[in-house]
Amino acid sequence: MKKHVVILGAGFGGLELATRLSDSLVDDVRVTLIDQNDSFSFGFSKLDILFGRKTAVDVLVPYRDISKAGVEFRQERVTSIDPEKRRVETDHASYDADVLAVALGAEYDFAATPGFEEGGSEYYSVAGAERMRDVLPEFDSGTILIGILGQPFKCPPAPFEGALLLHDHLVERGIRADAEIHVIGPMAAPVPITKEVSQSILDALHERGIEYVPKQRVVELDTHSKEARLESGGTVSYDLFVGIPVHRVPAVVESSGLAVDGWVPVDHTNLATRFPDVYALGDVAGVPIAKAGVFAEAAAAVVADDIGARLRGGVLQQPYEGAGSCYIEFGRGLVGKVEANFLGGPAPTARLVGPSRELAAEKEAFASTRRTRWFGS
Repeated sequence: MKKHVVILGAGFGGLELATRLSDSLVDDVRVTLIDQNDSFSFGFSKLDILFGRKTAVDVLVPYRDISKAGVEFRQERVTSIDPEKRRVETDHASYDADVLAVALGAEYDFAATPGFEEGGSEYYSVAGAERMRDVLPEFDSGTILIGILGQPFKCPPAPFEGALLLHDHLVERGIRADAEIHVIGPMAAPVPITKEVSQSILDALHERGIEYVPKQRVVELDTHSKEARLESGGTVSYDLFVGIPVHRVPAVVESSGLAVDGWVPVDHTNLATRFPDVYALGDVAGVPIAKAGVFAEAAAAVVADDIGARLRGGVLQQPYEGAGSCYIEFGRGLVGKVEANFLGGPAPTARLVGPSRELAAEKEAFASTRRTRWFGS
Protein backbone atom coordinates (compact mmCIF):
# COMPACT_ATOMS: atom_id res chain seq x y z
CA MET A 1 0.00 0.00 0.00
CA LYS A 2 1.25 3.47 -0.84
CA LYS A 3 2.33 5.73 2.01
CA HIS A 4 0.22 8.87 2.43
CA VAL A 5 2.27 12.06 2.44
CA VAL A 6 0.33 15.15 3.50
CA ILE A 7 1.93 18.50 2.62
CA LEU A 8 0.59 21.62 4.31
CA GLY A 9 1.23 24.71 2.23
CA ALA A 10 1.69 25.08 -1.52
CA GLY A 11 4.43 27.66 -1.72
CA PHE A 12 7.95 27.03 -3.02
CA GLY A 13 8.56 24.26 -0.49
CA GLY A 14 5.24 22.47 -0.80
CA LEU A 15 5.10 22.63 -4.59
CA GLU A 16 8.67 21.42 -5.01
CA LEU A 17 8.20 18.58 -2.52
CA ALA A 18 4.99 17.43 -4.20
CA THR A 19 6.71 17.56 -7.60
CA ARG A 20 9.76 15.59 -6.47
CA LEU A 21 7.64 12.93 -4.79
CA SER A 22 5.56 12.64 -7.97
CA ASP A 23 8.68 12.37 -10.11
CA SER A 24 10.63 9.85 -8.02
CA LEU A 25 8.24 8.02 -5.68
CA VAL A 26 4.91 7.89 -7.50
CA ASP A 27 4.77 4.10 -7.06
CA ASP A 28 5.43 4.36 -3.33
CA VAL A 29 3.49 7.39 -2.11
CA ARG A 30 0.30 9.33 -2.69
CA VAL A 31 0.38 13.01 -1.93
CA THR A 32 -2.28 15.33 -0.58
CA LEU A 33 -1.27 18.99 -0.98
CA ILE A 34 -3.34 21.45 1.07
CA ASP A 35 -3.43 25.23 0.84
CA GLN A 36 -6.11 27.75 1.81
CA ASN A 37 -5.48 29.87 -1.27
CA ASP A 38 -6.62 29.17 -4.81
CA SER A 39 -3.40 30.27 -6.51
CA PHE A 40 0.34 30.71 -6.19
CA SER A 41 2.48 33.77 -6.84
CA PHE A 42 6.21 34.40 -6.76
CA GLY A 43 7.32 36.82 -4.05
CA PHE A 44 9.03 39.12 -6.52
CA SER A 45 5.80 39.44 -8.53
CA LYS A 46 4.48 41.85 -5.88
CA LEU A 47 6.97 44.43 -7.16
CA ASP A 48 5.54 43.97 -10.66
CA ILE A 49 2.07 44.72 -9.29
CA LEU A 50 3.27 47.65 -7.19
CA PHE A 51 4.82 49.47 -10.13
CA GLY A 52 2.12 48.60 -12.63
CA ARG A 53 4.20 46.24 -14.74
CA LYS A 54 1.68 43.43 -14.25
CA THR A 55 -1.72 42.85 -12.68
CA ALA A 56 -2.70 40.23 -10.12
CA VAL A 57 -4.29 38.21 -12.92
CA ASP A 58 -0.94 38.17 -14.72
CA VAL A 59 1.03 36.82 -11.75
CA LEU A 60 -1.37 34.40 -10.03
CA VAL A 61 -1.04 30.75 -11.05
CA PRO A 62 -4.20 28.76 -10.16
CA TYR A 63 -3.64 25.59 -8.17
CA ARG A 64 -6.34 23.91 -10.25
CA ASP A 65 -3.70 23.75 -13.00
CA ILE A 66 -1.59 21.25 -11.02
CA SER A 67 -1.36 18.04 -13.00
CA LYS A 68 1.23 15.88 -11.28
CA ALA A 69 0.82 12.11 -11.05
CA GLY A 70 -0.10 10.95 -7.56
CA VAL A 71 -0.73 14.49 -6.26
CA GLU A 72 -4.16 15.69 -5.16
CA PHE A 73 -4.59 19.39 -4.34
CA ARG A 74 -7.16 20.49 -1.79
CA GLN A 75 -8.06 24.14 -1.27
CA GLU A 76 -8.82 24.03 2.44
CA ARG A 77 -7.82 25.94 5.57
CA VAL A 78 -5.86 23.95 8.13
CA THR A 79 -7.56 24.29 11.53
CA SER A 80 -5.50 21.92 13.68
CA ILE A 81 -2.34 19.83 13.50
CA ASP A 82 -1.57 16.92 15.82
CA PRO A 83 2.11 16.20 15.13
CA GLU A 84 2.20 13.14 17.41
CA LYS A 85 -0.58 11.38 15.53
CA ARG A 86 0.21 13.14 12.22
CA ARG A 87 -3.45 14.07 12.01
CA VAL A 88 -4.60 17.24 10.26
CA GLU A 89 -8.01 18.87 10.49
CA THR A 90 -9.21 21.42 7.95
CA ASP A 91 -12.41 23.38 7.49
CA HIS A 92 -13.60 20.60 5.16
CA ALA A 93 -12.03 17.30 6.15
CA SER A 94 -9.48 15.42 8.26
CA TYR A 95 -6.34 13.61 7.12
CA ASP A 96 -4.14 10.94 8.65
CA ALA A 97 -0.62 11.03 7.28
CA ASP A 98 2.13 8.46 7.23
CA VAL A 99 4.46 11.38 6.59
CA LEU A 100 3.55 15.00 7.33
CA ALA A 101 5.39 17.98 5.86
CA VAL A 102 4.58 21.41 7.25
CA ALA A 103 5.39 24.14 4.73
CA LEU A 104 2.85 26.79 5.75
CA GLY A 105 5.33 29.63 5.59
CA ALA A 106 5.41 32.78 7.67
CA GLU A 107 2.39 35.00 8.18
CA TYR A 108 2.32 38.78 8.59
CA ASP A 109 1.41 40.23 11.96
CA PHE A 110 0.25 43.70 10.98
CA ALA A 111 -1.23 44.34 14.42
CA ALA A 112 2.17 43.86 16.06
CA THR A 113 3.00 47.46 15.07
CA PRO A 114 0.27 49.83 16.32
CA GLY A 115 -0.90 52.24 13.64
CA PHE A 116 0.52 50.20 10.76
CA GLU A 117 -2.78 48.73 9.58
CA GLU A 118 -4.47 52.14 9.65
CA GLY A 119 -1.72 54.35 8.33
CA GLY A 120 0.92 52.27 6.57
CA SER A 121 1.47 50.67 3.19
CA GLU A 122 3.12 47.34 2.31
CA TYR A 123 3.98 45.32 -0.78
CA TYR A 124 4.61 41.92 0.78
CA SER A 125 1.13 40.70 -0.16
CA VAL A 126 -0.71 40.89 -3.48
CA ALA A 127 -3.51 42.92 -1.90
CA GLY A 128 -1.01 45.22 -0.21
CA ALA A 129 0.90 45.78 -3.44
CA GLU A 130 -2.38 46.67 -5.19
CA ARG A 131 -3.31 49.15 -2.46
CA MET A 132 0.12 50.77 -2.45
CA ARG A 133 0.06 50.97 -6.26
CA ASP A 134 -3.12 53.03 -5.95
CA VAL A 135 -1.68 55.22 -3.18
CA LEU A 136 1.57 56.12 -4.97
CA PRO A 137 -0.01 58.61 -7.41
CA GLU A 138 -1.16 60.67 -4.40
CA PHE A 139 2.44 61.13 -3.23
CA ASP A 140 4.07 64.13 -4.90
CA SER A 141 6.60 65.35 -2.31
CA GLY A 142 7.96 64.68 1.16
CA THR A 143 9.53 61.70 2.91
CA ILE A 144 9.05 58.03 2.11
CA LEU A 145 10.09 55.93 5.10
CA ILE A 146 10.55 52.19 4.55
CA GLY A 147 10.57 50.49 7.93
CA ILE A 148 11.68 46.90 8.56
CA LEU A 149 9.45 46.13 11.54
CA GLY A 150 10.98 42.87 12.74
CA GLN A 151 13.37 40.00 12.10
CA PRO A 152 13.48 37.54 10.45
CA PHE A 153 11.54 38.55 7.34
CA LYS A 154 11.07 37.10 3.87
CA CYS A 155 13.45 37.98 1.07
CA PRO A 156 16.09 40.12 2.82
CA PRO A 157 16.84 42.23 -0.31
CA ALA A 158 13.17 43.20 -0.81
CA PRO A 159 13.12 46.39 1.31
CA PHE A 160 16.08 47.72 -0.64
CA GLU A 161 14.63 46.64 -3.97
CA GLY A 162 11.55 48.65 -3.05
CA ALA A 163 13.65 51.73 -2.28
CA LEU A 164 15.62 51.51 -5.53
CA LEU A 165 12.49 51.02 -7.62
CA LEU A 166 10.69 53.85 -5.81
CA HIS A 167 13.61 56.06 -6.79
CA ASP A 168 13.09 55.13 -10.46
CA HIS A 169 9.35 55.68 -10.13
CA LEU A 170 9.81 59.19 -8.73
CA VAL A 171 12.41 60.02 -11.39
CA GLU A 172 9.98 58.96 -14.13
CA ARG A 173 7.33 61.21 -12.62
CA GLY A 174 9.79 64.12 -12.43
CA ILE A 175 9.41 64.57 -8.66
CA ARG A 176 12.51 62.83 -7.29
CA ALA A 177 14.05 66.16 -6.26
CA ASP A 178 10.99 66.83 -4.08
CA ALA A 179 11.25 63.56 -2.15
CA GLU A 180 13.46 61.82 0.37
CA ILE A 181 13.69 58.05 0.70
CA HIS A 182 14.93 56.41 3.89
CA VAL A 183 15.15 52.75 4.85
CA ILE A 184 15.28 52.01 8.57
CA GLY A 185 15.84 48.59 10.08
CA PRO A 186 17.17 46.66 13.06
CA MET A 187 20.08 45.12 11.12
CA ALA A 188 23.55 46.64 11.27
CA ALA A 189 23.80 46.25 7.48
CA PRO A 190 21.35 45.46 4.65
CA VAL A 191 22.47 41.83 4.26
CA PRO A 192 24.52 41.02 7.38
CA ILE A 193 25.77 37.67 6.05
CA THR A 194 28.70 39.39 4.29
CA LYS A 195 30.17 42.89 4.33
CA GLU A 196 30.74 42.87 0.57
CA VAL A 197 27.12 42.23 -0.42
CA SER A 198 25.86 44.80 2.08
CA GLN A 199 28.34 47.39 0.80
CA SER A 200 27.18 46.84 -2.79
CA ILE A 201 23.62 47.55 -1.74
CA LEU A 202 24.66 50.56 0.36
CA ASP A 203 26.61 51.93 -2.62
CA ALA A 204 23.54 51.58 -4.86
CA LEU A 205 21.38 53.36 -2.27
CA HIS A 206 23.93 56.14 -1.79
CA GLU A 207 24.25 56.68 -5.54
CA ARG A 208 20.52 57.40 -5.64
CA GLY A 209 20.44 59.56 -2.53
CA ILE A 210 18.70 56.93 -0.37
CA GLU A 211 19.69 56.64 3.29
CA TYR A 212 19.83 53.40 5.27
CA VAL A 213 19.44 53.89 9.02
CA PRO A 214 20.79 50.79 10.82
CA LYS A 215 20.03 49.34 14.27
CA GLN A 216 16.72 51.12 14.60
CA ARG A 217 13.24 49.60 14.63
CA VAL A 218 9.89 51.31 14.23
CA VAL A 219 7.50 50.07 16.92
CA GLU A 220 4.48 52.36 16.42
CA LEU A 221 3.01 54.83 13.96
CA ASP A 222 1.27 58.02 15.04
CA THR A 223 -0.99 58.31 12.00
CA HIS A 224 -2.22 61.79 12.94
CA SER A 225 1.16 63.48 13.28
CA LYS A 226 2.74 61.06 10.77
CA GLU A 227 5.58 60.16 13.05
CA ALA A 228 7.15 56.74 13.49
CA ARG A 229 8.19 55.94 17.06
CA LEU A 230 11.44 54.02 17.40
CA GLU A 231 12.30 51.30 19.89
CA SER A 232 15.15 53.54 21.04
CA GLY A 233 12.66 56.24 22.02
CA GLY A 234 13.12 58.69 19.15
CA THR A 235 10.72 59.54 16.35
CA VAL A 236 11.00 59.95 12.57
CA SER A 237 8.58 61.99 10.49
CA TYR A 238 7.20 60.63 7.23
CA ASP A 239 4.68 61.44 4.52
CA LEU A 240 4.39 57.87 3.20
CA PHE A 241 5.22 54.95 5.46
CA VAL A 242 6.01 51.60 3.86
CA GLY A 243 6.41 48.71 6.27
CA ILE A 244 7.96 45.27 6.05
CA PRO A 245 5.57 43.60 8.51
CA VAL A 246 6.49 41.51 11.52
CA HIS A 247 6.58 37.82 10.54
CA ARG A 248 5.37 34.90 12.64
CA VAL A 249 4.42 31.25 12.27
CA PRO A 250 0.74 30.68 11.43
CA ALA A 251 -1.47 30.43 14.51
CA VAL A 252 -2.34 26.81 13.71
CA VAL A 253 1.37 25.92 13.87
CA GLU A 254 1.81 27.81 17.13
CA SER A 255 -1.12 26.00 18.76
CA SER A 256 0.06 22.59 17.53
CA GLY A 257 3.10 22.57 19.77
CA LEU A 258 5.46 22.40 16.80
CA ALA A 259 6.91 25.88 17.33
CA VAL A 260 9.52 26.71 19.97
CA ASP A 261 10.66 30.30 20.47
CA GLY A 262 8.65 31.44 17.47
CA TRP A 263 9.64 28.92 14.78
CA VAL A 264 9.67 25.15 14.29
CA PRO A 265 12.97 23.56 15.34
CA VAL A 266 14.30 20.97 12.91
CA ASP A 267 17.32 18.81 12.29
CA HIS A 268 19.39 21.00 9.96
CA THR A 269 20.53 18.02 7.90
CA ASN A 270 17.08 16.77 6.78
CA LEU A 271 14.46 19.24 8.14
CA ALA A 272 12.92 16.59 10.43
CA THR A 273 11.12 17.84 13.55
CA ARG A 274 11.27 16.16 16.95
CA PHE A 275 8.07 14.30 16.02
CA PRO A 276 8.60 11.06 14.04
CA ASP A 277 7.80 11.35 10.31
CA VAL A 278 7.03 15.06 10.58
CA TYR A 279 9.10 17.59 8.64
CA ALA A 280 9.03 21.40 8.60
CA LEU A 281 10.52 23.28 5.67
CA GLY A 282 10.62 26.75 4.25
CA ASP A 283 9.90 29.93 6.18
CA VAL A 284 8.15 28.11 9.05
CA ALA A 285 11.33 26.25 10.02
CA GLY A 286 13.76 27.55 12.62
CA VAL A 287 16.89 27.22 10.49
CA PRO A 288 19.62 29.90 10.48
CA ILE A 289 19.16 30.81 6.83
CA ALA A 290 17.37 33.54 4.91
CA LYS A 291 13.63 33.16 4.55
CA ALA A 292 13.19 33.00 0.79
CA GLY A 293 11.56 30.69 -1.73
CA VAL A 294 14.77 29.32 -3.22
CA PHE A 295 15.87 28.01 0.18
CA ALA A 296 12.48 26.37 0.71
CA GLU A 297 12.83 24.78 -2.73
CA ALA A 298 16.24 23.39 -1.84
CA ALA A 299 14.89 22.14 1.49
CA ALA A 300 12.10 20.31 -0.35
CA ALA A 301 14.68 18.41 -2.39
CA VAL A 302 16.35 17.19 0.79
CA VAL A 303 13.03 16.22 2.41
CA ALA A 304 12.04 14.26 -0.71
CA ASP A 305 15.40 12.48 -0.72
CA ASP A 306 15.08 11.69 2.99
CA ILE A 307 11.57 10.28 2.57
CA GLY A 308 12.74 8.16 -0.35
CA ALA A 309 15.82 6.90 1.46
CA ARG A 310 13.83 5.91 4.55
CA LEU A 311 11.14 4.15 2.51
CA ARG A 312 13.87 2.06 0.87
CA GLY A 313 15.78 1.35 4.05
CA GLY A 314 18.63 3.73 3.29
CA VAL A 315 19.96 7.01 4.65
CA LEU A 316 20.09 10.52 3.27
CA GLN A 317 23.24 11.01 1.19
CA GLN A 318 23.33 14.79 0.77
CA PRO A 319 22.37 16.93 3.80
CA TYR A 320 20.73 20.31 3.53
CA GLU A 321 23.26 23.09 2.93
CA GLY A 322 20.96 26.11 2.92
CA ALA A 323 22.25 27.16 -0.48
CA GLY A 324 20.47 29.23 -3.08
CA SER A 325 20.40 32.36 -5.23
CA CYS A 326 18.13 35.35 -4.68
CA TYR A 327 17.51 37.94 -7.36
CA ILE A 328 17.57 41.62 -6.43
CA GLU A 329 16.29 44.43 -8.63
CA PHE A 330 18.55 47.46 -8.79
CA GLY A 331 16.23 49.52 -10.97
CA ARG A 332 16.92 50.85 -14.47
CA GLY A 333 16.17 47.37 -15.81
CA LEU A 334 19.12 45.81 -14.00
CA VAL A 335 18.94 42.72 -11.79
CA GLY A 336 21.60 41.25 -9.51
CA LYS A 337 21.81 37.81 -7.93
CA VAL A 338 22.98 37.01 -4.42
CA GLU A 339 24.44 33.51 -4.24
CA ALA A 340 24.51 32.27 -0.64
CA ASN A 341 25.36 29.14 1.31
CA PHE A 342 24.41 29.19 4.98
CA LEU A 343 25.13 25.67 6.25
CA GLY A 344 27.56 24.04 3.83
CA GLY A 345 30.78 25.28 5.42
CA PRO A 346 32.32 26.63 8.61
CA ALA A 347 30.60 30.00 8.11
CA PRO A 348 27.87 31.39 5.85
CA THR A 349 29.03 32.76 2.51
CA ALA A 350 27.45 35.08 -0.04
CA ARG A 351 28.43 37.02 -3.13
CA LEU A 352 26.67 39.40 -5.48
CA VAL A 353 26.66 38.71 -9.21
CA GLY A 354 25.75 41.60 -11.49
CA PRO A 355 23.58 43.59 -11.70
CA SER A 356 22.93 43.21 -15.42
CA ARG A 357 20.18 43.02 -18.03
CA GLU A 358 21.14 39.41 -18.67
CA LEU A 359 20.20 38.54 -15.09
CA ALA A 360 16.85 40.29 -15.58
CA ALA A 361 16.15 37.83 -18.39
CA GLU A 362 17.39 34.95 -16.22
CA LYS A 363 14.95 35.98 -13.49
CA GLU A 364 12.05 35.78 -15.94
CA ALA A 365 13.22 32.34 -17.06
CA PHE A 366 13.46 31.23 -13.43
CA ALA A 367 9.75 31.93 -12.91
CA SER A 368 8.77 30.31 -16.20
CA THR A 369 10.64 27.06 -15.51
CA ARG A 370 9.09 26.75 -12.03
CA ARG A 371 5.57 27.24 -13.37
CA THR A 372 6.14 24.50 -15.92
CA ARG A 373 7.78 22.17 -13.41
CA TRP A 374 5.25 22.54 -10.61
CA PHE A 375 2.04 22.85 -12.54
CA GLY A 376 2.87 20.54 -15.42
CA SER A 377 1.93 23.02 -18.12
